[in-house]
Amino acid sequence: MKRAFYLLAVSCGMLFSPQLFAQQATDSVLTSATLEDCVRYALTHQPLLKQSGIDEAITDRTVKSKLADWYPQIGLDYNLQHYFELPTSVFGGNPTKVGVKNTSAATFGLNQNIFTRDLLLASNTSKDVRKQSHQNTMRNQVDVVADVSKAFYDVLLTKQQIDVLDEDIIRTERSLKDAYNQYQSGVVDKIDYKRATISLNNAKAQQKSARELLAAKQAYLKQLMGYPTSVGDVPIAYDTAKMASQANSADTTLAADYKNRIEYQLLETQQRLLKADLQYNKWSYLPTVSAFANYSFAWQNNEFSKLYNADYPNSLMGLKLSIPIFQGGKRVHNIKMAQLRLDRSQWDFAALRNQISAQYSQAMAAYKSNLNDYYTLKDNVQMAQDVYNMLQLQYKEGIKTYLDVLISETELRTAQLSYYNAMYQVLSSRIDLQKALGTLTANY
Repeated sequence: MKRAFYLLAVSCGMLFSPQLFAQQATDSVLTSATLEDCVRYALTHQPLLKQSGIDEAITDRTVKSKLADWYPQIGLDYNLQHYFELPTSVFGGNPTKVGVKNTSAATFGLNQNIFTRDLLLASNTSKDVRKQSHQNTMRNQVDVVADVSKAFYDVLLTKQQIDVLDEDIIRTERSLKDAYNQYQSGVVDKIDYKRATISLNNAKAQQKSARELLAAKQAYLKQLMGYPTSVGDVPIAYDTAKMASQANSADTTLAADYKNRIEYQLLETQQRLLKADLQYNKWSYLPTVSAFANYSFAWQNNEFSKLYNADYPNSLMGLKLSIPIFQGGKRVHNIKMAQLRLDRSQWDFAALRNQISAQYSQAMAAYKSNLNDYYTLKDNVQMAQDVYNMLQLQYKEGIKTYLDVLISETELRTAQLSYYNAMYQVLSSRIDLQKALGTLTANY
């Protein structure tokens, strides 16, 4: 039976281990990466967010450590001592040796805090301290979502530019072939052939530059996502039609609401903690109260070997009250400093409101401007394509010169590159607008 059970366990392990390995591989590497996939991956693997999660755990443990002082504190003190010379006391003018050479004691002590301002502060601020730590994580998440989204669009823009250049190279190679054949047949001189060669070389140079730039942008995206550097590029997947619809999805009628911003919420939490600190300093005039109980075992004997033969225990309990009477004005100064820190925080709110207002105005203006450029350049692409097709036909029929075709080819490439750049700019400015409005979240 044991052997059969062992074989069954091994078989199950072999059966499920490939699935577990596949799951681990899926968790660390993406097979297809849309924007949502990249953001979700970053929220799970980004080192800064990992650290923020650990910071939250540290804060939680710190709060629990502070609150633990409300519970009874029990301790044990033990000592063993030997007198080389016994202490001397004077009785009626006569010096006399007192005590025994060997003594030992073990004391169990219990202390219960009843009132202390440190514990009262910890109890009153524990919720806000945890909330502040979580809000810091949320702020980092919003920054990661914005940065990853813009880096994703930047990579996508470069890929689109490479696709445009690839198509342009194909068109130019075809034009070069036609110009060379006409030159060989003596229909035209070699000017058209040379111009086509120059245009092709320029397109290839742009393509090479774009490919090198794509590698750098991929590396930056991987850094923001926390993506493994040992694997290949992030496999970007996108839907151009969906992205085009997203470009006009921002609501330009919304006004900036300061309370939607995580930075403003964080300041509110910090202000509550400053108010608690002010109250804490005012409590410095109150006494500290605690109860205690001790039970001690005591052993005494002149002979060390017989030290623990007899025990002389004692026990006690009591109440301790500590009242600070005069500290040189220290408490007054601490209260004033706490009040000044609280007053100063009001100007943090004023500065943040001005900053948010400026960010909103800049983001809204940039979005509207980029959106207008996007619509204009979108129409230009179609018109440039029509002009190129018409001039290509007229050139083949001998109506137009090759220079006209070359110019229209350049205009088409420029229009396509400008269109995709405008799409990236409007999508990027849309992210900035959402961040300024406080509507950009980490809910992916």
